[in-house]
Amino acid sequence: MPTLLDNLRDSIRLIGAQNLPAVLTYPLHKAWAEVRSGPAVAPHFLHTHSIWPLSWQKPGPIQGFTPHARGLTLGTANSNIEITLLAADAVQVRCLPTQHRPAPPLPYALAQPLDTWPIPPFEILPQGDAVFLLTGELAIGALLKSGALLFADAAGRLLRADIDMGWGRDGAVRHRTLLHEDERLFGLGERATPWNRRGGTHILWNQDPAGYKDGDDPINLNIPVYVSVRPGDGPAYLIFYENTHYAEFDLGAGSPQAADHRFADGELRYVFIAGAVPTLLERYTELTGRHALPPLWMLGYQQSRWSYYPEARVRQLAQDFREHEIPCDAIHLDIDYMDGFRVFTWDKNRFPDLPALAADLRAQGIKLITIVDPGVKADPAYAVYRSGKAGGHFCTLPTGEIVHAPVWPGNSAFPDFTDPQARAWWGEQYRPLVEAGVAGFWNDMNEPATFSPTGPTTLPATTRHSLEGRGGDHREAHNLYGMLMARASAEGVLALRPDLRPVVITRAGWAGVQRYATSWTGDNQSTWESLRLTLPLVLGLGLSGVGFTGPDIGGFAGAADGELFTRWLQQATFMPFYRAHTSLGTPDQEPWSYGEPYLSINRRFIQLRYELLPYLYTAVWQMATRGWPMVRPLGWLDRALWDVDDAFLCGDALFVAPVMEPGITSRKVRLPAGTWYEFWTNQRCRGGEALTVYAPLETTPLFVREGTVLPLGEIGPSVEQRPDRFLRLHLYPLAEAGEATSWLYEDAGEGFGYQQGERRVSRFVMQRDDTHLHVAWEREGTFEPPYVHIALTLNGLRRAPQEVRADGDVYPIVVSDPVQRTALLSVPPFTELDVQL
Repeated sequence: MPTLLDNLRDSIRLIGAQNLPAVLTYPLHKAWAEVRSGPAVAPHFLHTHSIWPLSWQKPGPIQGFTPHARGLTLGTANSNIEITLLAADAVQVRCLPTQHRPAPPLPYALAQPLDTWPIPPFEILPQGDAVFLLTGELAIGALLKSGALLFADAAGRLLRADIDMGWGRDGAVRHRTLLHEDERLFGLGERATPWNRRGGTHILWNQDPAGYKDGDDPINLNIPVYVSVRPGDGPAYLIFYENTHYAEFDLGAGSPQAADHRFADGELRYVFIAGAVPTLLERYTELTGRHALPPLWMLGYQQSRWSYYPEARVRQLAQDFREHEIPCDAIHLDIDYMDGFRVFTWDKNRFPDLPALAADLRAQGIKLITIVDPGVKADPAYAVYRSGKAGGHFCTLPTGEIVHAPVWPGNSAFPDFTDPQARAWWGEQYRPLVEAGVAGFWNDMNEPATFSPTGPTTLPATTRHSLEGRGGDHREAHNLYGMLMARASAEGVLALRPDLRPVVITRAGWAGVQRYATSWTGDNQSTWESLRLTLPLVLGLGLSGVGFTGPDIGGFAGAADGELFTRWLQQATFMPFYRAHTSLGTPDQEPWSYGEPYLSINRRFIQLRYELLPYLYTAVWQMATRGWPMVRPLGWLDRALWDVDDAFLCGDALFVAPVMEPGITSRKVRLPAGTWYEFWTNQRCRGGEALTVYAPLETTPLFVREGTVLPLGEIGPSVEQRPDRFLRLHLYPLAEAGEATSWLYEDAGEGFGYQQGERRVSRFVMQRDDTHLHVAWEREGTFEPPYVHIALTLNGLRRAPQEVRADGDVYPIVVSDPVQRTALLSVPPFTELDVQL
């Protein structure tokens, strides 16, 4: 076990001895800054544990109601409760005290103003001791005596009962609801807690617990949204609280049958959505926005560590990928590429010609991504600091002095990203890196995190923020900081490079961050426990609207052995963000670092990733157009499997059961209902039953859903250097007579031509009867893919087909493999395919 002295030595080594005085004295400066503004401004919860009011004011009985264009307002003795319909299945609720009315939240989370949503048909129905607001899909009942709100679906099934609202004199607000006995709760952003959030108390306050472990709460990216599901045919709903302040959600920890949501300040405002889970995500991301389509190369393999330098090492790394015949699309440069950790600079000794390096890597198909932190070194000789100070772009204290806090460069200033002028200024600072050819930007430390030996590692609570000119302090702006840094970065890079899709990766965020950035799951550990945490983390983010994410493969803190790295790589092959990363002072953690057999296995899975790119890009297109994450819980297809947290769906058709224990050569899985094909053998398996699957190190359990047309591409050194001679279509027949649909999305993979129709959306409709398998290929859009041949593989066949026709012409079977149960042939792009079984 490391001793206290060991930990102190490590800390000095990481942050630098020259920064140690600033780090050690920061808690005193921070506390003094908060005390100077008066005790009412420096809340308890930022120092130790939250202290909530001993008593709460409550709305009390409903005394009347007033209809309005989108719903109705309920009046009580001391408040108004506004109920506003957004759609037939979505409603906003606001509790507005008549005496203490907090400033409404700024609409950072919203993709469009709520008053632009079409007004759905509805009726208001008073009935005895209640009044009901009815649409075709939702019923909201207000009980006049108690003030409780009931939410039911079109079938009359009770979804949620909100039994209590309240507010304290210090501005805190509270919301209590009853929970069904069999109710599961998923989401709340990025959490290192059990997949089902019920039974726990969860803090919503972005922070950096470097090297987090199971149970650490909170971590980097918190979003006050969760999905409620019940097994079997039970209904589902989503609830989103539009409040950025510190919060604690007791989801059945204090009382098993109730959830208690508390915010330190701000308005009690929430959106309730009813429907099936895919519909919930579609509606929620209509509200908060969706991921933009990334460039296709962002789905390629990416390599990082703290840190690759000097330039010669980066060049050698790129050469090593090519010599080992392992595809790679991006190399990341961590903080040591900078000049003294000054953001938007590079060390001219370590990187004497960064533009030439970026150009040479680009010629090999490899992009350069650099880290960018928000802390700007307080150095009068540093142009970024001077211009930020002169423009008034940094956060200040109530006294007007700039807030300084220690991070990597030492004492630093922090841009106020709630100020539109500061966002524009920050975006312009990317110009030197953009002009040098850097392709993407990795926003780190943006919770915001600071260095402090005690207490909260962030800015003082009294730090002032513009909040679009309204004004406010860090208690309201803290959780917004990472999202708005990502916004400033994305908007700035797009302005500087308007023909290319901006690439921003963020560690912290809030609701709506997906409009500006992808994410990763922060600084994990190189342990099997951390590998097991990865899937609940990614699933929770996906159900919170942040679908493009993934882990540091191999773990960040510590040293992975070959087996752990390979198993992590296998899991991440089916997740959007595909990057290996490790910390300072750890052994090499590249795919070849562990020798054989790991090198060959790692190569095969990275190559498989590139083969799957047409399918994965289609899943990302669904994310961008419908809000569906690529990584989906099994309950997405089979409601009996909502509790499963060690297997997942990748897109519409792939079931993945990663191995997450050392020394394992088999594992149990339970497939969703229906028929599935084992990917490696094409063996047909029945869903809904427990199976033991062979899983030696060189493989991972992977199944394909029946009725799937699985598009695959060719392997190349990088996305841009892949051959494009043909498209491979793997057909997995329906087990019985019926129909199934598959999708394929294609565009140029870069730029914005797809927004003007330069895209192709293919719909494959498979039909089967006793003697024939029929596939109709429907196309929409003007994009013309480069391939002219289709390599067709029929999988899971018990015998070779008698005949295959494409648009009426017969094509010979080139290879028939009874062991693999496959038949291969080449056909031109077709409209109708008919297979005589």
